[in-house]
Amino acid sequence: MAENSKIEWTNHTANLWWGCTEVHDGCANCYAGKIAKRVGSDVWGNDKPRRMIKSVWTEFDRFQKEAEKKNEIHKVFVGSMMDIFEKPMSLVDHKGNPYAEGEAEFWNTGQLRDKFFNEVVPNSPNLMFLLLTKRPSNINKCIPESWKQNPPKNVMFGTSPVNQETADKLIVQLSKVNGQRFLSVEPQLDKVDLMAKANDETDRVLLDLVDWVICGGESGNKRRPFNTDWGRILRDDCKTKGVPYFFKQIDKVLPIPEDLMVREFPKSFEVQGTDESEQVKLAS
Repeated sequence: MAENSKIEWTNHTANLWWGCTEVHDGCANCYAGKIAKRVGSDVWGNDKPRRMIKSVWTEFDRFQKEAEKKNEIHKVFVGSMMDIFEKPMSLVDHKGNPYAEGEAEFWNTGQLRDKFFNEVVPNSPNLMFLLLTKRPSNINKCIPESWKQNPPKNVMFGTSPVNQETADKLIVQLSKVNGQRFLSVEPQLDKVDLMAKANDETDRVLLDLVDWVICGGESGNKRRPFNTDWGRILRDDCKTKGVPYFFKQIDKVLPIPEDLMVREFPKSFEVQGTDESEQVKLAS
């Protein structure tokens, strides 16, 4: 859990659980897996349980109260240590003890996800939930049935392509979800052409399918190289299509060139009825 997150494009991070399984090249140097291992949580892999985070529910409530008091929309990334659209997995506590089916209130991650969808989202009008996944094909299998026709205004669904192959595949899968959609092209490992035609039997290009694009390189000791021209290509294409563009980082070591210091947010992140200067404040 983090308030005033160090992730530049969100105000808060929140995790219903810790743990995940690697799915594509972007996962190779996953910071979340390293953090979990460092604190002794064996929760990474398809055969491992996930660690339940009990404090998340009170944190959601606090985030909402703070944002409401300020008459602001606060962005909440769910989750930095998990993939909310992963298949249901068994749960353990912070000591690694399993929660028994039929005895504990929750014993798998699917139950936590349902509680979040059905209780937290509708009661948090001042929070914009950013649900980022590497498994967009699972989204429609997991969300409440009512969301498929009437998606919540305070939810944005995202996916994380890292090269052209994953962009071509994941963005089209994401487009099957009704609602607001975004991309976190991070860590970007190669040139990505979002003006490429989408393989969805229409004349649309990939960029037509999303409402926001985040871009950035990899950080850490094993970071892979990032070419700033890749970021400029996405920046220019977003400008052409009128899609907000947010450049996050090169590698957290090299400074960001002035022409790439573009950090735009969708208008849906703004409180309706505020003037332009106040909207800028809310988006920061």
